[in-house]
Amino acid sequence: MKPFIFSADSHIMEPATLFQDNLPDSMKKHAIHVRKEGEYLITGTEEKTIYRLRVGQHREKALGDAQRKGIREIPGRLEDMELEGIDSEICFPSLGLWMYAIGDADAEAESCKIYNDWNNEFLGDHPNRFVRCGMLPVLDFDNTKAELKRLNEMGYTAAMLPAVSPEGIPNYNSEEWDSVFALAGKLGIVFVLHTGTGLASVVHERGPGAAIINYSNQACDAINTCQYLVAGGVLDRNPEAKVAFIESGASWLVAIAERMDEVSVAHANFVRPDLSRPPSQIIDDQIWASFQHDRACIVAAAAGLPGARNVMWGSDYPHAEGTFPISRQIQRELFDGLDVGEQVKADILGLNAARLFKVEPEVHTAEAIAA
Repeated sequence: MKPFIFSADSHIMEPATLFQDNLPDSMKKHAIHVRKEGEYLITGTEEKTIYRLRVGQHREKALGDAQRKGIREIPGRLEDMELEGIDSEICFPSLGLWMYAIGDADAEAESCKIYNDWNNEFLGDHPNRFVRCGMLPVLDFDNTKAELKRLNEMGYTAAMLPAVSPEGIPNYNSEEWDSVFALAGKLGIVFVLHTGTGLASVVHERGPGAAIINYSNQACDAINTCQYLVAGGVLDRNPEAKVAFIESGASWLVAIAERMDEVSVAHANFVRPDLSRPPSQIIDDQIWASFQHDRACIVAAAAGLPGARNVMWGSDYPHAEGTFPISRQIQRELFDGLDVGEQVKADILGLNAARLFKVEPEVHTAEAIAA
């Protein structure tokens, strides 16, 4: 029997003028959009360039990933999910990934509402195939909490926070976050931190090795934010809150759990705040992480190592670093040669995510694709 497969990382494409069309006139200068300037595609606002991509240099153009029907329409998406053997998935934005660079609290809050309303309309008719993930404003925590409550009323079980706290807001070790995390825990909404969000730029290096360095470095962002949330006490003080790091790999959870445990004991005289649980226990209780190809986290999960309890596979559809269109093959190869029990395998491929996002683990796709 085919196991239930959940992709903990996939993307949809908002209408190109979603924010330009729906923001009030006074805020339109802050509308995220893409435009072509010479040989570059510019993602940004009227006044700000956020991300610049040279046309024709990347795999997306060669494969037509950005033009796939499945990123813009449901029938095409369901066809691609059948191809991939993916029964359910959580969907993240494309334009919206850059929303934390807007820099204006009111425009950020209004943009989140616009995206969340569109997302609800786009995915809402298929609740057991797609987990709707809302976007939360963060420049004003009153706005954050107001949108959390609105998302809860709309039935959302997940909402995005930036993977790195943007300039001008408290770091994730600050008690100022407590009321936000307490509310999310009370409402049962999972905070999802997708790689690359919250940064002024994902480009740290332009010299030798830049492409590898810049993408690999995004795992470091997740590691640092995990440390802040755990060691700073935000998660310990708010034990109902749950956090998922997306597209940052997952094997690092074991390493950082062990290191924080070591320091919390060896340097106990200097540790503030006092934590009620070992860091590794906080991670196992409250932190999840998704991966595409990270076999080391599978080994750690099979061994029952602290920090490896909540790892989830994701395809990152339809991006170049993801597993589309060979996800079925990847799902098999991940476990080749590894001593992994069937329950651990089922948890990683789907059940961990189903429990986290409150999805009924129903198999919707065929055992195999016809030749």
